[in-house]
Amino acid sequence: MKRLFALILAPLVLAAGCSEDEDILPAQKDKIVSYLKGTHTPNLVAEADVEEGSNQPYYTVSGDAVYRYIQDLYNPDRVNWTEVTGASTVTITFRAYVFNYANIVTTGSTMTMPYYTNDPVLKAAFEQAGLNTEWWSFEPLTIDMKHPGILKGLSDALLGCREGDTVEAYMTYNMAYGDDHFGIIPKESPVAWFFTVNSVE
Repeated sequence: MKRLFALILAPLVLAAGCSEDEDILPAQKDKIVSYLKGTHTPNLVAEADVEEGSNQPYYTVSGDAVYRYIQDLYNPDRVNWTEVTGASTVTITFRAYVFNYANIVTTGSTMTMPYYTNDPVLKAAFEQAGLNTEWWSFEPLTIDMKHPGILKGLSDALLGCREGDTVEAYMTYNMAYGDDHFGIIPKESPVAWFFTVNSVE
């Protein structure tokens, strides 16, 4: 009887020891990659899959799970733009979204509304929607990369960018707000940050 009880109890103990995180993180990574390769416009490939000499748009992966697309990557003048390093001070204008693996619409009447932004273009849209923007700053965000004080995923996404870049960064929940609710952001949410690098010093 003791042996039978032990056999019944063992799977329950093993199941209790498994973390949901072990399932959520790989699933989020897979869904982000699937979105970038299939739904994103333009379709993207992983950096390692770009053929030599090609100007194919691609995404890079940094940190644990930050997927970054730089729109201006093939601009011939980009090599002269100042690069973001771990010692830089950077200013950005951004829009931050809870990411649901679908296209984020940035203009027009069906625009996807960010959960936070400092983009002055959106101030009027927010006010028309009845949001009080009195306490929001629509000035560029200044980030000291030595002590960034921002999301780990955003810090990772900034490294290697250059002044003038327009960037999309998609990150899994562990690189964003973790496994707790954060304001209006649901628990374990992947997020997307669209930003322009205004200046690099």
